[in-house]
Amino acid sequence: MTDNYLKRQKIISFVAIASTITACSMAPGTSPQLGLNKPLSKIHTAQVQNHPVKGQINAQLSLSAKVENPTFTVPAKFQGKTVYQVHPRNKEKVIALSIDDGPWPKTTLEMLDILKQNDVKATFFWVGQALQANPDLAKREVAEGYAIGNHTWHHWYRRMDEATAKSEIDRTSDLIYKTTGVKTALFRPPGGFLNNGLAAYAKSQKDAVIMWSLTSADTDPHAKPQAFVNNVLKGAKPGSIVLMHDGGGDRQRTVQALPQIISGLKQQGYRFVTIPELLQMEQ
Repeated sequence: MTDNYLKRQKIISFVAIASTITACSMAPGTSPQLGLNKPLSKIHTAQVQNHPVKGQINAQLSLSAKVENPTFTVPAKFQGKTVYQVHPRNKEKVIALSIDDGPWPKTTLEMLDILKQNDVKATFFWVGQALQANPDLAKREVAEGYAIGNHTWHHWYRRMDEATAKSEIDRTSDLIYKTTGVKTALFRPPGGFLNNGLAAYAKSQKDAVIMWSLTSADTDPHAKPQAFVNNVLKGAKPGSIVLMHDGGGDRQRTVQALPQIISGLKQQGYRFVTIPELLQMEQ
């Protein structure tokens, strides 16, 4: 064998060893580019943090680890349909609180505190203009695990052509995503109006049009908070969707009624679920 041949063999062997060391230094499942083009799972992130690889590589991997943004989908049977309530399997005593017209200064914050203290999850239907004005409240709702629905941009009741209805819904959806990363297939028409063009457009997008089977009647300007409590507690049934409001006006009476509504329903044996969870429970 020639000296040149031996030199080439030594070089090849050295390269092979170096390649093996480099490959073993990578966290499991990462590409040679460290997998930075796709998020890592929580388990994968923990593996990376405990791995011997240090410094800049770990920093880059930590930056790439992201929590998946929530997407509130609906079962196929509810896509493009109008939903008033759900009939849960075995008539399980579950109920969904739905809260409209926010995010709203002060009131939403107070209601979030009450819900958190009582370990209750609800579904909030956002108005685009209110979301634009109060993005931090919206971010808190998402961070704390509440479900989100679309309640149009202007909260108009009037008849709309398709282009206007599309703008009302899509503009709000876009801002929901831009602000919080949430995508939602839950839509509620303002005032519950189903024939002004909004519901038709939402259904064409395979959204579920979420109505309600039980109202607190908290928009009644003359009623006292106890009336809201009585309305909900007397009308509750398994699979009920309850209508309440945190925005669109002074909702301090709703804030006052909420703790009694929660405690009263718990005393009746009800468990609180979000609307996406409730839809999954349909018998």
